[in-house]
Amino acid sequence: MVEQDTIRLLRECDAGVKMGVSSIEDVLEHVKSESLKRFLIECKDEHYKLDTEIQMLLAKYKDDGKNPNPIAKGMSWMKTNVKLSMEPSDSMIADLMTDGCNMGVKSLNKYLNQYEAAEEKTKDIAKRLINLEEKLAVDIRKFL
Repeated sequence: MVEQDTIRLLRECDAGVKMGVSSIEDVLEHVKSESLKRFLIECKDEHYKLDTEIQMLLAKYKDDGKNPNPIAKGMSWMKTNVKLSMEPSDSMIADLMTDGCNMGVKSLNKYLNQYEAAEEKTKDIAKRLINLEEKLAVDIRKFL
């Protein structure tokens, strides 16, 4: 049970990191403020660091991980592009990113509760990813 929950939680963290990086990359070219851009790039870099840890643990369990749900990813991309075409502002970017962070935090907390038998190292990664998403949402509030 421990190994199974660990792998499942790692997969969800893997998908979450990939979704976060993809979302940041979708908006970066539209950002006007250097400080907003810096917050997003720093968050993306932290996602990559967590991804390295996740990939090492997945390799240990001989698992390929998980990509984000293609429908969710496509809907996110569409929403981002439609909203930014109507209002290409840092405020809209902050709004979109805050929504994404909140969804990520909600999902990851659900998976932490669902896979409670996961090993502590994996739970720690999930908690750090949650904290990273929460921090970005707080950091970019001033752009809303």
